[in-house]
Amino acid sequence: MKKISLAIALSISLYAGEYTKQDRIKDMQEMAEAMSTIETGFFYNNKEIVSSGALKLSDAIRKIQPPLEEIEERDPLTRYMNKKVQFTNKLIKKIDSKAKLIIERFSDGDVQAAVQAYTKVMKKCMQCHHEIREW
Repeated sequence: MKKISLAIALSISLYAGEYTKQDRIKDMQEMAEAMSTIETGFFYNNKEIVSSGALKLSDAIRKIQPPLEEIEERDPLTRYMNKKVQFTNKLIKKIDSKAKLIIERFSDGDVQAAVQAYTKVMKKCMQCHHEIREW
Protein backbone atom coordinates (compact mmCIF):
# COMPACT_ATOMS: atom_id res chain seq x y z
CA MET A 1 0.00 0.00 0.00
CA LYS A 2 2.83 2.38 0.84
CA LYS A 3 4.47 1.67 -2.52
CA ILE A 4 1.28 2.47 -4.41
CA SER A 5 0.72 5.73 -2.55
CA LEU A 6 4.38 6.64 -3.07
CA ALA A 7 4.09 5.93 -6.79
CA ILE A 8 0.96 8.06 -7.05
CA ALA A 9 2.57 10.92 -5.14
CA LEU A 10 5.67 10.72 -7.33
CA SER A 11 3.68 10.75 -10.55
CA ILE A 12 1.63 13.74 -9.37
CA SER A 13 4.75 15.66 -8.38
CA LEU A 14 6.38 14.95 -11.74
CA TYR A 15 3.28 16.10 -13.59
CA ALA A 16 2.99 19.23 -11.45
CA GLY A 17 6.62 20.15 -12.14
CA GLU A 18 6.15 20.53 -15.88
CA TYR A 19 6.01 24.16 -17.03
CA THR A 20 3.57 24.36 -19.91
CA LYS A 21 2.69 27.01 -22.45
CA GLN A 22 -0.53 27.65 -20.51
CA ASP A 23 1.53 28.30 -17.37
CA ARG A 24 3.64 30.79 -19.29
CA ILE A 25 0.55 32.57 -20.63
CA LYS A 26 -0.86 32.82 -17.10
CA ASP A 27 2.44 34.16 -15.77
CA MET A 28 2.65 36.71 -18.59
CA GLN A 29 -0.86 37.90 -17.77
CA GLU A 30 0.16 38.28 -14.12
CA MET A 31 3.18 40.29 -15.20
CA ALA A 32 1.03 42.54 -17.41
CA GLU A 33 -1.34 43.16 -14.50
CA ALA A 34 1.59 43.92 -12.20
CA MET A 35 3.04 46.40 -14.69
CA SER A 36 -0.36 48.07 -14.97
CA THR A 37 -0.62 48.26 -11.18
CA ILE A 38 2.80 49.87 -10.93
CA GLU A 39 1.83 52.44 -13.56
CA THR A 40 -1.41 53.21 -11.71
CA GLY A 41 0.61 53.72 -8.52
CA PHE A 42 2.82 56.21 -10.34
CA PHE A 43 -0.18 58.17 -11.60
CA TYR A 44 -1.76 58.33 -8.15
CA ASN A 45 1.58 58.81 -6.39
CA ASN A 46 0.67 55.91 -4.11
CA LYS A 47 3.50 53.96 -2.53
CA GLU A 48 1.32 50.98 -1.54
CA ILE A 49 0.02 50.47 -5.09
CA VAL A 50 3.52 50.71 -6.57
CA SER A 51 4.89 48.29 -3.97
CA SER A 52 2.12 45.75 -4.45
CA GLY A 53 2.55 45.87 -8.24
CA ALA A 54 6.32 45.50 -8.02
CA LEU A 55 5.99 42.58 -5.59
CA LYS A 56 3.48 40.88 -7.92
CA LEU A 57 5.89 41.42 -10.80
CA SER A 58 8.75 39.96 -8.81
CA ASP A 59 6.67 36.90 -7.85
CA ALA A 60 5.48 36.36 -11.42
CA ILE A 61 8.92 36.71 -13.02
CA ARG A 62 10.43 34.11 -10.69
CA LYS A 63 7.95 31.54 -12.01
CA ILE A 64 8.95 32.05 -15.65
CA GLN A 65 11.02 29.28 -17.18
CA PRO A 66 12.95 28.97 -20.44
CA PRO A 67 11.13 27.66 -23.51
CA LEU A 68 10.57 23.90 -23.40
CA GLU A 69 11.96 23.35 -26.90
CA GLU A 70 15.25 24.89 -25.84
CA ILE A 71 15.49 22.85 -22.65
CA GLU A 72 14.81 19.63 -24.56
CA GLU A 73 17.23 20.47 -27.39
CA ARG A 74 19.84 17.70 -27.65
CA ASP A 75 22.24 19.28 -30.13
CA PRO A 76 24.83 21.29 -28.17
CA LEU A 77 25.60 23.57 -31.12
CA THR A 78 21.95 24.51 -31.53
CA ARG A 79 21.64 25.16 -27.80
CA TYR A 80 24.75 27.33 -27.93
CA MET A 81 23.49 29.31 -30.91
CA ASN A 82 20.00 29.88 -29.49
CA LYS A 83 21.03 30.64 -25.88
CA LYS A 84 17.38 30.99 -24.88
CA VAL A 85 17.90 29.34 -21.50
CA GLN A 86 20.70 31.73 -20.56
CA PHE A 87 18.78 34.67 -22.02
CA THR A 88 15.67 33.82 -19.99
CA ASN A 89 17.57 33.30 -16.75
CA LYS A 90 19.45 36.58 -17.16
CA LEU A 91 16.23 38.44 -17.92
CA ILE A 92 14.54 37.00 -14.83
CA LYS A 93 17.34 38.27 -12.60
CA LYS A 94 17.36 41.73 -14.19
CA ILE A 95 13.59 42.23 -14.02
CA ASP A 96 13.49 40.99 -10.44
CA SER A 97 16.22 43.41 -9.40
CA LYS A 98 14.51 46.29 -11.22
CA ALA A 99 11.21 45.50 -9.46
CA LYS A 100 12.99 45.79 -6.12
CA LEU A 101 14.62 49.01 -7.30
CA ILE A 102 11.22 50.46 -8.20
CA ILE A 103 10.01 49.88 -4.63
CA GLU A 104 13.19 51.25 -3.11
CA ARG A 105 13.39 54.40 -5.23
CA PHE A 106 9.68 55.21 -4.99
CA SER A 107 9.76 54.75 -1.22
CA ASP A 108 12.74 57.12 -1.04
CA GLY A 109 10.76 59.74 -2.96
CA ASP A 110 12.86 59.48 -6.12
CA VAL A 111 9.95 59.04 -8.51
CA GLN A 112 12.03 59.71 -11.63
CA ALA A 113 14.45 56.88 -10.80
CA ALA A 114 11.51 54.56 -10.11
CA VAL A 115 9.94 55.42 -13.46
CA GLN A 116 13.30 54.85 -15.17
CA ALA A 117 13.50 51.40 -13.58
CA TYR A 118 9.93 50.73 -14.75
CA THR A 119 10.90 51.77 -18.28
CA LYS A 120 13.88 49.41 -18.18
CA VAL A 121 11.59 46.57 -17.11
CA MET A 122 9.31 47.37 -20.04
CA LYS A 123 12.32 47.35 -22.36
CA LYS A 124 13.35 43.92 -21.04
CA CYS A 125 9.81 42.63 -21.58
CA MET A 126 9.86 43.80 -25.18
CA GLN A 127 13.36 42.36 -25.67
CA CYS A 128 12.11 38.96 -24.51
CA HIS A 129 9.06 39.14 -26.77
CA HIS A 130 11.34 39.99 -29.67
CA GLU A 131 13.93 37.28 -28.97
CA ILE A 132 11.83 34.41 -27.64
CA ARG A 133 8.44 35.03 -29.21
CA GLU A 134 9.93 36.52 -32.39
CA TRP A 135 7.63 39.56 -32.54
